[in-house]
Amino acid sequence: MSEQHASEPPAEPRVFVQGREVDSYPRYAPEAARGRYLRVTEVGEEVLHRRNADVAAFGTPELARLVDDLFHTMYVCEGVGLAANQVGVDARVFVFDCPDDDGGRHVGHVCNPVLDERPAGGGLDLDEEGCLSVPGPHAELPRAETATVRGFDRDGAPVVLEGAGYLARCLQHETDHTYGRLYIDRLGKRERKKALKQMSEMRNDVFARREETAAKLAGDLGSPP
Repeated sequence: MSEQHASEPPAEPRVFVQGREVDSYPRYAPEAARGRYLRVTEVGEEVLHRRNADVAAFGTPELARLVDDLFHTMYVCEGVGLAANQVGVDARVFVFDCPDDDGGRHVGHVCNPVLDERPAGGGLDLDEEGCLSVPGPHAELPRAETATVRGFDRDGAPVVLEGAGYLARCLQHETDHTYGRLYIDRLGKRERKKALKQMSEMRNDVFARREETAAKLAGDLGSPP
């Protein structure tokens, strides 16, 4: 999911990693320094439009490398979440580094995510949403005000993540990706057409910015772009 959050974070935000609060945390998730910048897939590519494969083997170097690459690529693209199919990998995995509505910071990854059903009477939040695989535009989209996602970490340990507001939106958006659904698939026909038109007009500028950010991030992390 692309960054689109107006509130200013506090000077020393509370940080939660894999749903648990920590005393301190670096500017970038440590995985990013080990990762690579991979090409981000775009709407229309087949891997984005079908349910991806569940992770069957945990604790492997390949899965760890995927998580590293996802974090690195997400930061290059200035996103708050990124799923494996957005780098062309057929696996139900996503990473996130997302603020909440109170200025807290939430960082982590989930394999085989499952979203709890929205409770009866649960409210909806209408806000703008964007996607790194639909580079450029944002559109208003209702999402559940709260979300709980259950899955596993890269070593196979159970993970439960809960969020409200913007964080809930991110968790829903990324879980959608693993089932082959983009946010524009939830828009009406007119709004979807408008978003795709805006994407065609904005994508070159977005790609140029990503290349600039990739070089800067490589310098910050001491890793190759």
